[in-house]
Amino acid sequence: MNIQNKPYFIKLLLLLFFACNTLVFSFYAKAQESNFSNVPGTVIAYRPAADKVYLGSPSICILPDGTYLVSHDFFGKSDNIVSVYESRDKGQSWNKISEFPGFWSGLFLHKNELYLMGVDESRNAVIRKSTDGGHTWTSPVDTKTGLIRAGDVEKGYHTSAVSIMEANGRLWRPYEVAPRRGGWGNFEAVVFSIPSNADLLDAANWTTSTRMAVDTAWGTEYNTWLEGGAVISRDGHVLNILRVDDRKEEHAAIIHVADDGRNLSFQPERDFIRFPGGCKRFVVRYDAKSDRYWSIANWVPDKFKGYNVERSRNTQALVSSPDLQSWTVHSVVLQDDNIEKSGFQYIDWLVEDDDIVFVSRTAFFDGKTYADNQHNSNFITFHRIKNFREQVAKELVTIMND
Repeated sequence: MNIQNKPYFIKLLLLLFFACNTLVFSFYAKAQESNFSNVPGTVIAYRPAADKVYLGSPSICILPDGTYLVSHDFFGKSDNIVSVYESRDKGQSWNKISEFPGFWSGLFLHKNELYLMGVDESRNAVIRKSTDGGHTWTSPVDTKTGLIRAGDVEKGYHTSAVSIMEANGRLWRPYEVAPRRGGWGNFEAVVFSIPSNADLLDAANWTTSTRMAVDTAWGTEYNTWLEGGAVISRDGHVLNILRVDDRKEEHAAIIHVADDGRNLSFQPERDFIRFPGGCKRFVVRYDAKSDRYWSIANWVPDKFKGYNVERSRNTQALVSSPDLQSWTVHSVVLQDDNIEKSGFQYIDWLVEDDDIVFVSRTAFFDGKTYADNQHNSNFITFHRIKNFREQVAKELVTIMND
């Protein structure tokens, strides 16, 4: 606005107006920073609990140039949208770079190319590709551009930001098939795979395995399983490791995938394993340098036992195993005493040199109000565990398989 020709008093009023607005904005920014000063980690995204819009499904990816990317979706009173953020300073600050329809999705690199795989608004299984570091993405409009599998009238695809793995000349990505209506549960595990050198956006290149649901004959405590991720076994075979909805004693499930990707197998007496935090979503990855499997999981310490185990999400612990059967809880990496309002959950993580970098779907006090509850998260936060392999020498508790 040109104020050079305005009367003096009008110029003075305008200058005062701009100055006041600058002061108000500065005060607001400092207040917001102060509000988040006690939130663990670095805040990437935030929504006030009063909005009834919650932040979910965080995933993390590190580009070849060292840029960190994080994606998340929304739930509650919200449209199905995925937001992508980048950090060029090792996670100290974050900027939103893109947003598009979808949810229950995860970022990953394949052949140094960037993808995001999950579901669209209709719960079809879809994949997107970005050639500019996550700023723009392809649209999965048909079977040649990323619409991998369409759900039917009664059932759609379910997943989260889960582990995707390249092994035996193929890329492996688990999903579940679940009812569109009628409540939560009845998840059927399924694994998609594709030759490593094939076009990931072409549905014809993907193989779909048989489906498998929990059988009530295995035990009434195993209600369902979900949010499985791909892991390589000690003998070189692909596994789908899933969260198990067991409210009595936490377990995970290990489904065995045929080498051609077409069939699944499971032996309940062997393949239900004791896992710290197995009732909540987790990601297991193998680290070659330590020769161990690792996860960050919602372990429940003794002082918090007796609460609803599925909603006990106020503690995240670093855990590892030499064989996927016997798990050791090494250290608590996040914890708050408010078990009803605080939650650190749906951790996605990667190894970077000697550190683990991870993102959390976080429910926490924002300086003014608490989160809606421990499940309905108001933050996405970034964290780092330095020199994580040194934790092998520390042991809080060992979880032996039955």
